[in-house]
Amino acid sequence: MIDLRLLREDPDRVRASQRARGEDVGIVDALLTADERRRSSSVRFDELRAEQKALGKLIPKAAGDEKAELLKKAGELSAAVKAADAEQDAAAEETQRLLLQLGNLVHPEVPVGGEDDFAVLETVGTPRDFEAEGFAPKDHLELGELLGAIDTERGAKVSGSRFYYLTGIGALLEFALVNAAMAQATAAGFTPVLTPALVKPKAMEGTGFLGQAADDVYHLDKDDLYLVGTSEVPLAAYHMDEILDAGELPRRYAGFSSCFRREAGSYGKDTRGIFRVHQFDKVEMFVYTTPEEAEAEHQRLLEWEKQWLTSLELPFRVVDLASGDLGSSATRKFDCEAWIPTQGKYRELTSTSNTTEFQSRRLSVRMREGKRVRPLATLNGTLCAVTRTIVAILENHQQADGSVRVPEALRPFLGGREVLEPVAQ
Repeated sequence: MIDLRLLREDPDRVRASQRARGEDVGIVDALLTADERRRSSSVRFDELRAEQKALGKLIPKAAGDEKAELLKKAGELSAAVKAADAEQDAAAEETQRLLLQLGNLVHPEVPVGGEDDFAVLETVGTPRDFEAEGFAPKDHLELGELLGAIDTERGAKVSGSRFYYLTGIGALLEFALVNAAMAQATAAGFTPVLTPALVKPKAMEGTGFLGQAADDVYHLDKDDLYLVGTSEVPLAAYHMDEILDAGELPRRYAGFSSCFRREAGSYGKDTRGIFRVHQFDKVEMFVYTTPEEAEAEHQRLLEWEKQWLTSLELPFRVVDLASGDLGSSATRKFDCEAWIPTQGKYRELTSTSNTTEFQSRRLSVRMREGKRVRPLATLNGTLCAVTRTIVAILENHQQADGSVRVPEALRPFLGGREVLEPVAQ
């Protein structure tokens, strides 16, 4: 959540951010009203409590009618104090409720608009010309079935649509990708972490996933726990309610987890294969740093993602997402989109978001500089979303006979294999 002082000092900036997101601007004035009510009721409560304490000192010294009058006034004050306390609590609760609905402030360089209004910052590599090579490319599912790597029919039989099995070389390819991604991350100074797949409501709400993304979240009613859609959630909550020493920042973690998403708004989209599924594994980078260093760290995360996709020899582009396409916690978000030959377009493979102090304020993660304690900044970046990366590798590195060339960087993690060969049907 944002700093209330900033809201009071520059409400127009917050209104402009809400407008750029396509969100309710009226919430800004409602929040200002609630905050004023919270502060005034707090002052009123403190004044009444001070009067009550002063009166309490007079009563033992009084006698007769004077004492009776003081006792009567004490009773009236007690009721007034209780009412003021209740008003203070109600105002604070309303302020917090509204504050949690407010998105992070959009970075001034973010393009304004919706899903299609992103800005292309860079294009890396050139898509293959399969026609010039003399064959039509197969899609990832056909290739996966030829390789004995992907089984969506049994996935649907056992679990329903958008589920799958990775078998044989498909399973080995997942392990290779995860190990290669972790190797790159640890070489860059990240601490590898295996995170919980179930988290408490505070962790999910604190990272901003119970707002606009709530429909995509799986909730276990009996236990009041949530299945995570990314290890960003447990990594952001890892230092919840803690104070970190500024001298130890940045703290960089590379989390591996299974991820679960309902894909509630994707009916009819990407129904073939494993590009958009309900369960997948992912290696996620997460950083705690100072607010002053957050933008530079965001660029570093983007460079690590570009390094990863380049090592897999995938053609891709970098886009700066438009304001209306940002998650509530991000001030700015870059996506790296790989070329998918059979779709004839670039599709998101990795992303990185700068969430500034938004998550740390909600999760009460702070930093200490000498005697000063203040919120820090958090950032996240997907290094490898496994199923989508498998899609891109199979389609971009396929050969005419249905085999798939293994990128050189991945070969040590696949027992030295240079080519994935079709299996006998």
